[in-house]
Amino acid sequence: MAKERAERGERRDRADREEKDSEFIDKLVHINRVAKVVKGGKRFGFAALVVVGDQKGRVGFGHGKAREVPEAVRKATEGAKRALIRVPLREGRTLHHDVNGRWGAGKVTLRTAPPGTGIIAGGPMRAVFESLGMADVVAKSTGSSNPYNMVRATIDALKKQTSPRMVANRRGKKVSDVLRRGGDAAAVAE
Repeated sequence: MAKERAERGERRDRADREEKDSEFIDKLVHINRVAKVVKGGKRFGFAALVVVGDQKGRVGFGHGKAREVPEAVRKATEGAKRALIRVPLREGRTLHHDVNGRWGAGKVTLRTAPPGTGIIAGGPMRAVFESLGMADVVAKSTGSSNPYNMVRATIDALKKQTSPRMVANRRGKKVSDVLRRGGDAAAVAE
């Protein structure tokens, strides 16, 4: 009796886990094949770089290595889900402000864009923005075109992104005070 209940609970846990996983979309960015020469010939291994996001402001990346491609992708996906970050988006579609990111020799510049612009970015950065759920952004990559460095530099830039609410909390003010243009000069003139 207790064993049946445990099995039912285990099945329910598995179903909940699959349902939770279904909210994420994963994009395979890069697969690297390496060969090790051994006595009998060559032994191949694979490394996968995967970006995972919920298209509602959370994104993460991971990489995994294995002898088979599906196993490497699975490991990378699990690593990406463990390393999710939340990014504040303006109107759920673009950045609040322009920002630069860097990782090693990879440098990226991310700029806000008006509605209808779309995602103007190269391969690995595009995967990050699509997983994040961003609709309008202009991005430029300079320096290294290595997909690992580009993804890490993009994530670095997204970590620097702040919203007016975050700035207001940090400064102990109201959001309307932070957003008001002209600052205190307008208040003094009145």
